[in-house]
Amino acid sequence: MIKSIENIELKYLTINDYQELKQAMIEVYANMQNIYWEESQIQSLITKFPEGQIVIKINNQIAGCALSIILDYDKFDGHHTFKEITGNYTFKTHNSKGNVLYGIEIFIKPEYRGLRLGRRLYDYRKELCEQLNLKGIAFGGRIPNYHKFSAEISPKEYIEKVKRKEIHDPVLNFQISNDFHPSKVMKGYLEGDKESNEYAVLLEWDNVYYEKEKTQAATKKRVVRLGLIQWQMRLYKGLEGLMEQAEFFIDSVSAYRCDFALFPEFFNAPLMAENNHLPESQAIRELAKHTPGIVKKFSELAISYNINIITGSMPEVKNELLYNVGYLCKRDGSVERYEKLHVTPDEAKVWGMQGGSELKTFDTDCGKIGILICYDSEFPELSRLLADEGMDILFIPFLTDTQNGYSRVRHCAQARAIENECYVAIAGSVGNLPKVNNMDIQYAQSMVFTPCDFSFPANGIKAESTTNTEMILIADVDLDLLKDLNQFGSVRNLKDRRKDIFEVRKLQ
Repeated sequence: MIKSIENIELKYLTINDYQELKQAMIEVYANMQNIYWEESQIQSLITKFPEGQIVIKINNQIAGCALSIILDYDKFDGHHTFKEITGNYTFKTHNSKGNVLYGIEIFIKPEYRGLRLGRRLYDYRKELCEQLNLKGIAFGGRIPNYHKFSAEISPKEYIEKVKRKEIHDPVLNFQISNDFHPSKVMKGYLEGDKESNEYAVLLEWDNVYYEKEKTQAATKKRVVRLGLIQWQMRLYKGLEGLMEQAEFFIDSVSAYRCDFALFPEFFNAPLMAENNHLPESQAIRELAKHTPGIVKKFSELAISYNINIITGSMPEVKNELLYNVGYLCKRDGSVERYEKLHVTPDEAKVWGMQGGSELKTFDTDCGKIGILICYDSEFPELSRLLADEGMDILFIPFLTDTQNGYSRVRHCAQARAIENECYVAIAGSVGNLPKVNNMDIQYAQSMVFTPCDFSFPANGIKAESTTNTEMILIADVDLDLLKDLNQFGSVRNLKDRRKDIFEVRKLQ
């Protein structure tokens, strides 16, 4: 399934989607007779609250759906039924001035389960709840496996056993894993739900940013979680072994809900061991043959683990010339390429590598980012051009063999954060490869840098890993702080430039 995915989109539901939506509900609720919304009901939802009705489309086909309304929740008893909460399925209970977002429908089609699409729907609801400044989210969650245990235990005991992992309930487990807490058991919630014996669990999520009364203008915070992978160089059993280790790290940072995973430069160099008998310039061209397969696998992992992956860098042959390139594999299924523009003297001399020519920023679901490979970070003009395009985060995958080489990258990266009023994340490799020529030892300490002002750490370091130790580094960065800095910072490096006497611009 992953290999056939070309595009994943989160879109507002329209009435033109109705027939496809109806068929999807019939498939999802095959065990329940005639469970689907009528076209007039969907039209009513879209008219009353268009932002609350969304679908996930894969290759332009509906894969999942989430429908919701806003309630004046204080008017409803805690032991309500689904019929009551929806106003006898008319949605007359929707109140745009209410205080709680109430979920009335959420599903993922069976063939698309396992891709973490449900998490995307829940994350959208949470963001909408924060944006609308509502107290929280509530809904009645089905417990479809309860009928198997109803003769032995009560619904309350069933929920406790599910929470303790003694019983597996796919719906309730998923909701709890997405930060919804069970509040109470409701009897007779959904008529005809025989699998749940018509019981439901009232699940709630509290909006910690809720403000009962706003006394001043406030903007929605955009906090992005970065996952940096400090990669241990070691010999692997071919490409499969290498990507197994890569998936382990992606799984790890995804479990912490990271938005980005950053790999180091030439993290795949261990695969050159199988061609160590060849001259270095030929061995790296053999390594380049693995690049298309690695990129394809990373794209699949980005979709499956719902994370944007920056692949570090890999050798690639284009028009018979050898380049150092990397790829941004987005969780929406799209893939973009970036190039190392300045190759080191060693890369040119030993491998015959060429410098690239394309420099650009990338639009992501977490702001605009830039990516510079190792040596490129030591040329301040490049990051300044990216800053002029609106870059919020600069990612620098690197590979350095000695501490002095690392120090160049580290200090230049921190300077880029200060002068361009952005976050900078660097990730490198550690360890050694005794069976790969020209790749003997590595030195690294992965870090996340910030500008130096009152809203940021005084030393400009948000997070740092242990030197020369395989590990992951996770850090949250607030993009709205960058906007504040640009307007109200103690110093304003971008705004205060003397463009009347100098400029930095691209020639192409």
